[in-house]
Amino acid sequence: MFRDHPIAALAVICFSVFVTSVDTTIVNVALPTLARELHADTAQLQWIVDAYTLVMSGLLLSAGSLGDRYGRRGFLVAGLALFALTSGVASQMGSADSLIVASGAMGVGAAVIFPTTLGLITNIFTDPVPRAKAIGLWAAMVGVGVAVGPISGGWLLAHFWWGSVFMVNIPIAALAIIGALSFVPTSRDPSAPRIDVPGLILSAAGITALVYTVIEAPTWGWTNIRTTVGFVVAAVILTVFAFWERRTPHPMLDVTVFANRRFSGGSLAITSGFLTLFGFIFVITQYFQFVKEYTAFETGVRLLPVAASIAIMSILGPRLVERVGSTVIVAGGLVIFAAGLAWSSTVTAATSYTDIALQMLLLGGGLGLTTAPATEAIMGSLSPDKAGVGSAVNDTTREFGGTLGVAIVGSIFASLYSHAISSADALSGLPGDLRAAMGRSMAVAHGVITQVPAGQAAAVRDAVNDAFHDGLHIGTLVCAGIALGAAIIVAWLLPAREASGNPPTTPESRLATGELVPDAPTANPAASRTAVPKA
Repeated sequence: MFRDHPIAALAVICFSVFVTSVDTTIVNVALPTLARELHADTAQLQWIVDAYTLVMSGLLLSAGSLGDRYGRRGFLVAGLALFALTSGVASQMGSADSLIVASGAMGVGAAVIFPTTLGLITNIFTDPVPRAKAIGLWAAMVGVGVAVGPISGGWLLAHFWWGSVFMVNIPIAALAIIGALSFVPTSRDPSAPRIDVPGLILSAAGITALVYTVIEAPTWGWTNIRTTVGFVVAAVILTVFAFWERRTPHPMLDVTVFANRRFSGGSLAITSGFLTLFGFIFVITQYFQFVKEYTAFETGVRLLPVAASIAIMSILGPRLVERVGSTVIVAGGLVIFAAGLAWSSTVTAATSYTDIALQMLLLGGGLGLTTAPATEAIMGSLSPDKAGVGSAVNDTTREFGGTLGVAIVGSIFASLYSHAISSADALSGLPGDLRAAMGRSMAVAHGVITQVPAGQAAAVRDAVNDAFHDGLHIGTLVCAGIALGAAIIVAWLLPAREASGNPPTTPESRLATGELVPDAPTANPAASRTAVPKA
């Protein structure tokens, strides 16, 4: 039945991606509420977001490899079930620290879901042009998630307790499970090599060490010995991983694929794009709720421009690639994204929403142009039987970039905001311990505004908002600089496709264009589907 319904299978796959991407945006719009309800400071808010992506990043390669071996549909269903279960647990947590742990557990389920989705698309749509369009729809779900997450989360927060933003994942995951069992074909690597246990362990340990150090470095200090040790440990483990994968007869990840400029260029574009997006969303949701004093639902509605533009341009991007090639579209998208971020760095409390909406349209459109063609470049560089690991690499760069963005922008924002609070003349009359608490949390600062005498409230509000803007401006400018720098490198690194937009499909032609390195594995796409009985 499912072989005759590829569109239905694609819809289910996109719905599965939706449930994991919507969770991140729901959590972001709930950050001010969590700061008030769970008394979470800025560092804890960062960890509520980053625990999810930390665990997810560390396990993606392992989950992708296991899905390739044992069957992608089964892993998709298992990941959805685990994600639903841990979402229910997260909704019942009573403190910021316990919610951080639950968010990490949700990351396990998401790590299983993500690699299987792109792996299934690559095996269902073996022709390059339909595959590119399918990946465009897959990428568009990020934009849909950005829209639906804040809006639904804001509505839920207005009518129910904060845990409802996690409970909503359960029915969505249940529908995706039913759809997967009904329409999605399973597939796996037909060669079925033995499990690369050392590779699984080394990849998870190395990526986790790297992401953890990036998150904690702002707290420890970038020159602190613990930060240095963390980066050294991560570098050593990942070097050993690469050394092992080059020499084992059955590698989990063929590291020579990074010599492929399409693969490496696409990975860089994805990493930088999501680094800057997550950093921007982390601060803009707090800007809307603390500075503009919108409710959570109003904040969600006002994020629609960035969501819609990502979704629309993710669909349009692959079509434009057919005409002008990947290089112009991907690098150009990053330049547009950087311009939107630079414009966003100028916002103040007096900035009209019309200006902010135009800024979000620009940066969302740029990111949409970047992600779908970059993802297709990554997946088109691999044979279909290795699609799970290729998807895992794509998703690892995506999640690592997002985690890095929250860590970098959160660190810059927290440092500048705290310094401005401590040096503001309008706050000099407040007790020292209260000013210190205000410097750690915008929620505390705005609580103080409601408690000081009426004649003093305006001056305190202005000082707090000015401090917030200091962090937002510099953090967003750093994101713009990263996106622009990545655009320059991608323009040099990422080869364009043929003018017709149809990538070469034979190993010989792919070698000739540099899309395939000589010792990379190739496979007959028709052989990539195995006759695995439907569960």
